[in-house]
Amino acid sequence: MTNLRIGHGYDVHRLTEGRALILGGVTIPYEKGLLGHSDADVLVHAVMDALLSAAGLPDIGVLYPDTDPKYEGADSMELLRDVVGRLKNYEIINASVCIIAEKPKLSPFVQQMRDSLGKALGIAPELVNVSATTTEKMGVTGEGKAIAAAADVLIRAK
Repeated sequence: MTNLRIGHGYDVHRLTEGRALILGGVTIPYEKGLLGHSDADVLVHAVMDALLSAAGLPDIGVLYPDTDPKYEGADSMELLRDVVGRLKNYEIINASVCIIAEKPKLSPFVQQMRDSLGKALGIAPELVNVSATTTEKMGVTGEGKAIAAAADVLIRAK
């Protein structure tokens, strides 16, 4: 059991007009998108930080700083694949992600997100869970000002 490691990641980005809403590598039709230095995919960012945490590596703010112009507009799925490459001594067992958003309705896109994440993580989509919840109109997510995501992953040393 000592070769198993759990990681947790969390991210939140403000919603703004004039940007695409991308979650789990899937473009979601919506009037607003997430503001950030990269494409601001909070779901992927949470998974990245969870993986890095589990492996005892620095977080995404250290590895892909928003002060580096190289990452401006970056595709978070490409960054996720880079993180997976850094875990060469580990096998990803599963991932579970919860998106926190009042709107839009995300259930029609959950399977696409699972497929997209599974492919990037190198695991079957059945080993990736994506759920969504609201905060009952409380806080920045409930007021529709932001979207957040929390992720947990399990990895095993090879």
